[in-house]
Amino acid sequence: MTAINEDKLNELVGQMLTDLGGAFTVPLVRIGDELGLYKVLHEEGAMNSQELAAATGCSERYLREWLCGQAAANYLTYDRESDRFSLSPEQAMIFAVKDSPVYLIGAFDTMAAMLDNQQKVQSAFRSGAGVGWSDQASCLFCAVARFFRPGYVNSLVNDWLPSLDGVVEKLERGARVADVGCGHGISTILMAEAFPNSTFVGYDFHESSIEAASAHAREHGVTDNTRFEVGLAKDFSESDLDLVTCFDCLHDMGDPRGAAEHIKKRLKPDGTWMIVEPLSGNTVEENLNPVGRLFYAASTMICVPTSLDQEVGAALGAQAGEKRLSDVIKAGGFGQVRRATEGPFNMILEATP
Repeated sequence: MTAINEDKLNELVGQMLTDLGGAFTVPLVRIGDELGLYKVLHEEGAMNSQELAAATGCSERYLREWLCGQAAANYLTYDRESDRFSLSPEQAMIFAVKDSPVYLIGAFDTMAAMLDNQQKVQSAFRSGAGVGWSDQASCLFCAVARFFRPGYVNSLVNDWLPSLDGVVEKLERGARVADVGCGHGISTILMAEAFPNSTFVGYDFHESSIEAASAHAREHGVTDNTRFEVGLAKDFSESDLDLVTCFDCLHDMGDPRGAAEHIKKRLKPDGTWMIVEPLSGNTVEENLNPVGRLFYAASTMICVPTSLDQEVGAALGAQAGEKRLSDVIKAGGFGQVRRATEGPFNMILEATP
């Protein structure tokens, strides 16, 4: 038997305690969000459990334990002298400020959905079959939309679109745009609000997501230049397009090469395809980091099963890397692919015919 290195063992046990502490905190964070506890603490300031109970109508005894647990996790700040708990500005950006670039409540919701889906994916490990997007936990669709929203709100119009060659000018004049794999339509609506002279159509193969996207469009008052339809990346009907966008979905598709071929046919000769994908390196070694850890987990539980359930089942995975993605895009007929820009969690690729 190989000798145990006590230092390495203790280091690993320490990591496990940290990891388990985070996992145990997932339901507490979701309770804090759904009951508006973070919101009240952010808006009203420091409180003890009695004050928070009065403000929220929740049980003081439950709140007392919740507050202590959140402080132990460093998600809330505890002041010993006043015996009150508060959100620091930095903590508020993560748990209470919905337009913050690091608002991460959606990630906790996604974690809960992955746990709900464990048995389905576990069975697929043995069969090799896929797990359809529509067969995932019902809360997953909202959770994913909520997770990606902060990045889109903070970067799409301000950074990502301006990084593309000549696209903003077209959008300002009036362009034809298809947002393929639009989900709940957050990305589509943000573009429609920013560029009212352009027309936008969002496509997704998930009917319930299209219904949610259409409702969001009505809420935001962009129905004059926006519509949503059920459609696949390989068969959507809109043509003569100036811009096609795919946000965090190309790696989920069963046939990404076929999608690239269809998108190229639907673009104008001088059109642009913007592909937003998880930021990753081209090798396993480059992805062995905290962000890679999250994306590999999500890819195992969501992305790969979704792709394997579809035609071809390419299963690129969330950490496919720029080279592999570019090869697929070029195999679909595009002449040029470049990384236009990147953020903490995403790479933005620009493909042109």
